[in-house]
Amino acid sequence: MYVRALELVDFRSYQRVVVELDPGPCVLVGPNGVGKTNLVEALGYIATLESHRVATDAPLVRFGAARAVVRCAVLHDERELLIELSIEPGKANKARLGRSPVTRTRDILGALKLVLFAPEDLSLVRGDPSERRRYLDELLQQRQPRFAGVRADYDRVLKQRNALLRSAYLARKTGGSRGGDLSTLDVWDTHLARHGAQLVRARLDLVAGLAPHVAKAYAAVSASRSDARIAYSPSIELRDDVEQALLEKLAEVRKQEIERGVTLAGPHRDDLTLTLGELPAKGYASHGESWSYALALRLAAYDLLRDDGVEPVLVLDDVFAELDVGRRERLADLVGGASQVIVTCAVDDDVPRSLRGARYEVGGGEVRRV
Repeated sequence: MYVRALELVDFRSYQRVVVELDPGPCVLVGPNGVGKTNLVEALGYIATLESHRVATDAPLVRFGAARAVVRCAVLHDERELLIELSIEPGKANKARLGRSPVTRTRDILGALKLVLFAPEDLSLVRGDPSERRRYLDELLQQRQPRFAGVRADYDRVLKQRNALLRSAYLARKTGGSRGGDLSTLDVWDTHLARHGAQLVRARLDLVAGLAPHVAKAYAAVSASRSDARIAYSPSIELRDDVEQALLEKLAEVRKQEIERGVTLAGPHRDDLTLTLGELPAKGYASHGESWSYALALRLAAYDLLRDDGVEPVLVLDDVFAELDVGRRERLADLVGGASQVIVTCAVDDDVPRSLRGARYEVGGGEVRRV
């Protein structure tokens, strides 16, 4: 699989730009701030329906424009598919596959399989659990797009349940004798447990598949003898019947939930534990080790998607400037044979020679093949 062409209209800094890309290595070169990352961010959004830089859609639309449009032509097994996404803040986004509109935007998930590594990924190691949950869920949705619906259902139920708990909490704080009406809480518990159990089981299977790839990728990138291990850390005691375990946990913490006005159990409270040797990576890994671990997580995702039978597009956004020479060369050796590697950089010399394929200069709102 590779991206043959990318067109942006009113996306970020671009009024309109069209880029024709080649298979193999493609290097986007230009000073910082000229829009290199905007190009790969658009591809990442097509693949995951999320930006790796911002949490909302509004910043993706060029100032003064009502909407942004991203179009890309993807080649797989000599067949070309056009994917189009219209981003309209405050409204429902719209999408097309092969020029035909789709019922739901999430129906385009899986059309472009892509793994993007960027400086922001250091938060996978050093950041909050929400960053690692997002990593798992985005990968899960690329492998099995139906889980976008499961995740959306869970988030909807969680929002409703939290609103109910919050209203009861505020009623009690303002002197309400009964502390708000919680008569429907059992119903929300049932919905939360049903959707949550699907998500937990899927994440557990995903982590089991990822673990050996993470260990292998970390060893290859870092040339270290320390073992990199990952494990899923749930907020419930795991057993065969995950749904029942979640229901029992919700019953156990209900008093605290009512006192605090928030849901305290479920996959939104889970984490992906990262260890190096016998120590947790967060707080103990050096800067170089943290970079290697973050890279290993993305490379593991790439390998897992490739094991599914489709080689994804790999994007390395301003990565080589952050790596020492040894890590640069080892990373280049690992990814040099990919069907398409899109690299962004400010300085040509940061990119190892083995990845210097098609070259594009970015600047002034334009992208020029050189």
